[in-house]
Order: sequence, then structure tokens, then C-alpha cells
Amino acid sequence: MPYGLDPMLISTVVLVITYGAIIWDKINRSIVALLGASLMVLIGALDQNEALKGIDWNTIGLLTGMMILVSISRRSGIFQYVAIWSAQRARSSPAGILLLLQLTTAVVSALLDNVTTVLLIVPVTLVITKELEVPPYPFLFGEVFASNIGGTATLIGDPPNILIGSLAGLDFNTFIVHLTPIIIVVMAAQALMIHLVWGRSMRSTPEHRARVMAMNANESILDWTLLRQSIVVLLVVILAFIFSRQLHAEPATIAMSGAAILMFLDNWEHHSEKQSANIHKTFGDVEWITIFFFIGLFIVVHAVEVGGLLQLLAGKLVAATGGNMASAGYAILWASAFLSAIIDNIPFVATMIPLIKSMAPTYGGLDKIEPLWWCLSLGACLGGNGTLIGASANLTVAGIAERNGVSFRFSTYMFYAFPMMVVSVAICHVYVWWRYF
Repeated sequence: MPYGLDPMLISTVVLVITYGAIIWDKINRSIVALLGASLMVLIGALDQNEALKGIDWNTIGLLTGMMILVSISRRSGIFQYVAIWSAQRARSSPAGILLLLQLTTAVVSALLDNVTTVLLIVPVTLVITKELEVPPYPFLFGEVFASNIGGTATLIGDPPNILIGSLAGLDFNTFIVHLTPIIIVVMAAQALMIHLVWGRSMRSTPEHRARVMAMNANESILDWTLLRQSIVVLLVVILAFIFSRQLHAEPATIAMSGAAILMFLDNWEHHSEKQSANIHKTFGDVEWITIFFFIGLFIVVHAVEVGGLLQLLAGKLVAATGGNMASAGYAILWASAFLSAIIDNIPFVATMIPLIKSMAPTYGGLDKIEPLWWCLSLGACLGGNGTLIGASANLTVAGIAERNGVSFRFSTYMFYAFPMMVVSVAICHVYVWWRYF
């Protein structure tokens, strides 16, 4: 390294500065991550070729492909239809709607990503609560929790899981087998807590409930052809994820192939000018802030890994837990939950993955540490519910709420959310103890 600098020290300093700027939140996090990555290369912690090796293109491809699929599908109106349908299945009962919108949010978040899900569900929720003349806050709060809980159930539901799956080599089915059962339990417990706090005391007049029942869900479908195409392609993509091993296809290949097919179906009948307009709109909907945040973050974390800090921390964690994998798993679960409530869970997980990999030799190799990945996933994804800054979906809902005149204060949210988050992680603690340790 030039100037005789210690690579571990200098890469650690850049990592701390990068994390501090992300938490400070005065500069967009994609800018911060790219500046951190650039600095790692400029100071010699990595050369450019090594920096590019640190980027996990499988994660980038999976995220981009799913964002394109959602961008096209949402134009059909399918998600608004599902929200209205859910409300009417509850016969416009506020408590019933509160429950069904949470379940809808959880299921959709498991199949898409949680930020997109709340962007689609929350505006419809505000319309429904206005018609019922009930406070929207409990509904929005429940949807925040449901999006992060549901997203934990699958490989593609939450960015931390996408990172873990790609970098640890875990497929879609493995996530379903190990995480979906406990997520169903956690979701049931969460729905019960929200019902006890808010749902059981909610009331609406027959006149207001009749307004919701009078809504025509079919009118929310804007393009029936696109709806049919989107459903078919999304189902094929999900099936491809399930049979990815037999197909010998990586998640990025599946997602990008599905995106390409749906773009083709959406555009092949149009002339070139209309096609260009559609493609510009679709690519404009991709969350490039998130994509470039990941790219910069991968490089920053790779520099720290190459510098040797993560190997050192892994050794200390193993020593602190006495070489006992169960103790290490519990430590990862709870530390991930509390830290993810304080900082964004994406950079935290990106840093933890190579650290956990460094612990593998102590426990007999990479194939022996799978329980640690589930501890990391459950802690990071569910811990993000603890505060308003813990996960991207939280801030997304808060922003929409504030723009619509609904107060979504940090302190109020944390007062209710943090204890509920602790309960959900405690349930997961019992689960990992029973199943793995």
C-alpha cells in the first residue's frame, strides 16, 4: 500500500466514515457509498480490478430484474385491485381490514420487494381509511411491520436476504424451508399484538363501511392484457426460482430473463417511438439509488475484507463465544436485530457476510455454518422494524404518510415498534435454539 499506510487501519477508517455519513443521512446514501468506494481505490486499499471483483453482480442483476418486473406489472393495476379486494373480503370491518391488509402486504413482500409493496399498498390504504373515517396510523404501522416480516420469508423479499443468498450460495427453496415456517409464526404474533393495541377498539359507521363495499375493484385494473401477461411471467419467474438448481440458473439470470420477456410482451406491438417511451419509463422506475448504493458498498466492504479486519473480528467473536456455534448464532441474531434498528440493515449485512464466512474454518467449513446465515437474516430483517430508520420500507411509508397529512414521528413509532420487534426476535431465538442448536 502506498505511503506505508496500514491497509487494515486505513480501510477501517474509510468504512467508519462511510457508515457515519450513511447514518447522518444528510447526503444521499448512494453518493456516500460511491465516494467511499472511490476513496478505497484512490488511497490504494484496492486496485480497480480488485474493486470490481468485490461487486456481486448476481445481487445487482436480481435486484434490477425484479424492479423491472414490478415496474411493468404495476401499470396493470393488479396491486390496487388486491388491496381493495382484501378490504371487501373483511366486509369493511376496520379490524378485519387491518388484519387482511397486513397479510396482503406480507405475502406480496415475500414475492416482490418490501419497498415496492408499500409504495403500492399504502396509497390505497389511505383511501380506504378515509372512506371508513378511521385513523390511518395503525394500518400504516402494521404494513411497515408486515412488509419487513413478509420480506424475510424468501430469497427475493428483502435486500439483506438477496445479499445473503447470493454471497453465501443459498437458493430460493432453502430460504423457504428454513425461514418461511417461523415467519408465519412471527406474522401471527405481530398481527395479534397490533389487534390488541389498535384493532379491537376500531369502529366505523354502517354508512362509511358501505362506501368501501361500493368500491369497484375491477376499475383499478387499467390494462387486462398486461395483467394477464404480468401474472404469467411472474409465476414462471417464481417457478424458475424454485427449480433453479435443476435449471442450473442463477437468480440474476432468472430475474433478468423474466424482465426481458415481459418488456418484449409489453412493447412488441408498438411502433419504435412508443417502445422507446415505454422503455424509458420502465428503466426510470428502477431504483438506481439502491443499485449504485450496493455497488459502492460492495467495494467498501471488500476493501475491509482484503485489509484483514473482518478476519480479526471473526476470531474475536469465536473466542468470545468459546468456539460454540450456538452462542455465536445467538450473538449474531440479537446483535443484528439491535444494530439493524439503529443503522440501515443493508450495509450491516454486507459487512457481516464476509465476517461470518471468516468463522467457517472454526466450525468445520462453509457447509457447517448455515444456521448462522438464518440468525443473520432473521435478526437483520426483523430488527429493521425497531425504529423508523431501520429499513427502507419504514422511511418510505413515513414519507407517504407525511405528504398526506398523517403524522409519523420517530419517537411514537419507536414507542410501539421496538418492544414488538424484541418479541419477534425472541420468537426467532426459540426457533433457532429448537431447530439448529
